[in-house]
Amino acid sequence: MKILIIEDEIKLSNILVQGLREQGMAVDVARDGAAGQVAAAANPYDAVILDVMLPKKNGFQVLRDLRAAGDKTPVLMLTARSGLDDRVMGLDLGADDYLPKPFAFKELLARLRAITRRPRVEPLTTLKVADLELNPQKREARRAGQPIDLTAREFALLEFLMRHQDEVVTRAMVLDQVWDADYAFDGGSNVVEVYINYLRRKIDLPFPAKLIHTVRGAGYILGEKP
Repeated sequence: MKILIIEDEIKLSNILVQGLREQGMAVDVARDGAAGQVAAAANPYDAVILDVMLPKKNGFQVLRDLRAAGDKTPVLMLTARSGLDDRVMGLDLGADDYLPKPFAFKELLARLRAITRRPRVEPLTTLKVADLELNPQKREARRAGQPIDLTAREFALLEFLMRHQDEVVTRAMVLDQVWDADYAFDGGSNVVEVYINYLRRKIDLPFPAKLIHTVRGAGYILGEKP
């Protein structure tokens, strides 16, 4: 596995390099955001460890530009910022996971393993289920030709459900793919149920045919029939 670390804290990056190499990984390091973006664009990596607070170009800007260029390399963001808004921003920009500092190296390894084993899904121009259409690249949703206004999280949830059309998806699957690991570890959170209800109000309630169905004891399924 080949990893790119974009981190300006020399002590931390040296610890990460040593630890990852002891795990048999190849590691490159960039000390600022601009250099990191160039390295990420020029070389194939299995994952990028990206700090937020970087000189020349911060991690959010690097991530935004990489995703805009079509780079789908899994990204684990590191930051001293632990606020929810910053975490949401990083995830909505396309980060695969988010790890606040300080952290245990074992946890970083576990999160790296998690994001690199997720299948990389090539985006389709348009996803369609019945009269519901979703364009991931343009970030547009329509049903029966009518535009539907979705938040970034609602869009991500709907895209996940549509990519698994006519399949039962569990709450744990949704948390793992649409939210971050902290939510997945929180068994008491009802965030999935809340956002499923948000989607139902927007894509089901105004229309006669319902597309989002609850499978009792199992999860949810999106399709023309439950």
